[in-house]
Amino acid sequence: MLAAGPAALAHPVGDGRLLLAVLLAIGAIVLLISRVKLHPFLALTLGSVLLAAVAGAPLEKLTASFATGFGATVTSVGLLIGLGAMLGKLLADSGGADIIADTVLARSGPRTLPWAMALIAALLGLPLFFEVGVVLLIPIVLLVARRGNLPVIRVGIPALAGLSVLHGLVPPHPGPLVAVDALKANLGVTLALGLLIAVPTLVIAGPLFGRVAERWVGPLTLPEAAAAPAGSQDQSEKSESSSQLREHRPSFGAVLSTILLPVALMLGKALADVLLDDPHARAQRILDFVGSPLIALLAAVLLGMLTLGRAAGFTKARISSTVEKSLAPIAGIVFIVGAGGGFKQTLIDVGVGDAVSHWAGRLHISALLLGWFIAVLIRLATGSATVATITAAGIVSPLAAGMSTSHTALLVLAVGAGSLFFSHVNDAGFWLVKEYFGMSVGQTLKSWSAMETVISVVAIALILPLSLIV
Repeated sequence: MLAAGPAALAHPVGDGRLLLAVLLAIGAIVLLISRVKLHPFLALTLGSVLLAAVAGAPLEKLTASFATGFGATVTSVGLLIGLGAMLGKLLADSGGADIIADTVLARSGPRTLPWAMALIAALLGLPLFFEVGVVLLIPIVLLVARRGNLPVIRVGIPALAGLSVLHGLVPPHPGPLVAVDALKANLGVTLALGLLIAVPTLVIAGPLFGRVAERWVGPLTLPEAAAAPAGSQDQSEKSESSSQLREHRPSFGAVLSTILLPVALMLGKALADVLLDDPHARAQRILDFVGSPLIALLAAVLLGMLTLGRAAGFTKARISSTVEKSLAPIAGIVFIVGAGGGFKQTLIDVGVGDAVSHWAGRLHISALLLGWFIAVLIRLATGSATVATITAAGIVSPLAAGMSTSHTALLVLAVGAGSLFFSHVNDAGFWLVKEYFGMSVGQTLKSWSAMETVISVVAIALILPLSLIV
């Protein structure tokens, strides 16, 4: 029942004791986050201690196991989260997000506006964290609803769906990145399959479901202004940034090229691995280097300093300040992700992963369905998509050992899909959407929560048959 290697924490114990250890540890994490309101970093750390103790692990070895998982995860994922935050901040402060919105909306009529909002959200969702994307998109949603005399839900749901689908299924967002690392998946293949699943999922959960949600919610009174809720970007800072951008803004082509550069580089690496399949070929070595996530995102950030920052009239000092300010808000995310890596390593070292493999084989449960279901349960309990992804990926990681490259990538997507299931009152995103749109709790459940559930169910419904083909 133990993971191979010197890091193993415990002598072999029965499956029943391991199951009890997992249930108690996850239950403790859920209670600490939802009831005690403890920071997820601390909750995951304490959950790891409880897991090791109940499983009979020597506690003096726990710190080494947890630190190993924490360090490995932060090393592989933390750098990418930081670079993604830099690119997102440059996009927001330079006016690049506004350029994309203005250009797409200028080419859209009343019937195509919901589809245009889904497209805008998907483009902005590639480099931006979900909360930042919401802050940027909501004013656009309200403006479009007023100008087009459309129900706000009809254009708002496609926008939220675009952000959420990308957040849950497509790297370089934190959840998919953590799952890629935990399951040892190929990032380029995961990105390609993630986009393949994301497009039809967005169509169904966005413009199509938006019309259904519009009937369920009924008419809403549009807020007079898109004032940000507590904790979002300071309004005086936004006003100052807007005034500085009146004369200088980057071009649409430059913004789009900067956003899509890391995607193109990573997809190029994935294609080279499939088509060339020769590690000694010069072309493949080059594509493997520039298509690695670190180099691809680094290139996008450096390009963004020119195409976004300099094009917006930023001085070198302003660009440096923008990049610096992007890192402070993600410190909490990096620590949560790191603690999740520590918890994952503890799960592996006490033998939980091997036990899960044994249970899944004995019960003939699909690894994809199991990963999705575990993520769903943790999402419902904690409200955090990231915590759900981290924990579920750690539990099912041994199942990926014998999988093909494409099936491992699909397991990443299955876990990500489960992590989006039914956002409700224990999720910060639920309250963010409720306050921005001025909805009641019931209306938010009928629109936002239902939309998240549609995304999760549609995504896994596409992933399972796709696993029979690839």
